[in-house]
Amino acid sequence: MTVHPVPEKDPAEWTTGDEPMTGPQHSYLSTLAQEAGVEAPDELSKAEASRLIDELQSRTGRGSS
Repeated sequence: MTVHPVPEKDPAEWTTGDEPMTGPQHSYLSTLAQEAGVEAPDELSKAEASRLIDELQSRTGRGSS
């Protein structure tokens, strides 16, 4: 069986991207923000939260393989 990686879809193209961020996104953002020494906003869309998570992962070194 061959496994093909699923290409990541840009959060701007998500059909639910303008909905409020999920609980898990909020929790993870809070953790990343604390590690990065910044304050995470409480009100973000799913797409905005995803972009901020990517940015904070880059700053903290989390999520890198």
